Amino acid sequence: MARIPFNRPHTTGNELGYIQEAIDNGHLSGRGPFGSRCTDWLEKRTGAPRALLTSSCTSALEMAALLAEVGEGDEVIMPSFTFVSTANAIALRGATPVFVDIRPDTLNMDENLVADAVTRRTKAVLAVHYAGIGCELDDLGELARHRGLSLIEDAAQGALATYRGRALGTVGSMGCLSFHETKNVHCGEGGALLVNDAELIERAEIVQEKGTDRTRFFRGEVDKYTWVDLGSSFLTSEVNAAFLWAQLERADDITARRLQIWSHYHEHFAKLEALGVARRPVVPPHTDHNAHMYYLLLEDRAARDRLIADLAALGVQAVFHYVPLHSAPAGRALGRASEPMPVTDDVSDRLVRLPLWPDMTEAQVQRVAQSTVELLS
Repeated sequence: MARIPFNRPHTTGNELGYIQEAIDNGHLSGRGPFGSRCTDWLEKRTGAPRALLTSSCTSALEMAALLAEVGEGDEVIMPSFTFVSTANAIALRGATPVFVDIRPDTLNMDENLVADAVTRRTKAVLAVHYAGIGCELDDLGELARHRGLSLIEDAAQGALATYRGRALGTVGSMGCLSFHETKNVHCGEGGALLVNDAELIERAEIVQEKGTDRTRFFRGEVDKYTWVDLGSSFLTSEVNAAFLWAQLERADDITARRLQIWSHYHEHFAKLEALGVARRPVVPPHTDHNAHMYYLLLEDRAARDRLIADLAALGVQAVFHYVPLHSAPAGRALGRASEPMPVTDDVSDRLVRLPLWPDMTEAQVQRVAQSTVELLS
């Protein structure tokens, strides 16, 4: 029986044709026709005043840290249950990531713990939308405004998901998206920075272009461009943008299929939740998720590890997720925990992610669901 991988990058069928078109256009660096199509699409769909394509979400996070003027001696509050890029972007600026615990329901940063983590050194709050389910942005935004802090959204998993009708990544001053091959829409490696604070747009363009005012030069606003600020090579290539455009054209179809698979799992695993052997994802009614992943929380680490091994024996690849950053070697050296992390530590041991990609057949989805139920019942 054929193995079912955890993820298989989806293609729409138009990627190669668009890449060939980019080659024929003779423009393979950034800011070409396909790059413009992608940024226009992102701005229209999200409502962000400015979208800038980047080489990765990591790059977008590093840009956001620069634009928020995070620097030596500053602190930035974030969850420990996130990917390393969230913390790296802060540590690279000489600042300290300050980790807080997550909520037991959505697995997002617990907004009720953030205020106690704020010190006189706090510069920003970095909210991560786990599994494409929005953080409590109303509370976090109010706290940021009251304390004079930047609110940055790590919406790496959040494309086409919303919080109270607003696209994830558009509530804070900046939002960071990922187009890595494991994400809903992708270009292998890629990302975007959504700039929601109009006062940051001009500088964001400079930071993206290696610290030069090259974008203004292309618009005819200056007769030559030069080095005017800090920056780096954050721009993605036209080849990647061409691939991404093929995905964005079909983004709604991709999301709809992922939601079908997610819903199938969710319905199928209700019996496991009733038995008390697994807990399903929790989606608050004021959020619309994008089916980025489907996970289960099992009774303990032994049960999680056993399920992963048993599914592997049946040809199904299931995986765990983050090792908490506060307990990682670099996390201990470069960051600090604001308090004990009981929920983060517990969830990290018990969480298992199941295969979910748009090209899964109904038979594959049923096989994953049925195998999981049989192994846990």
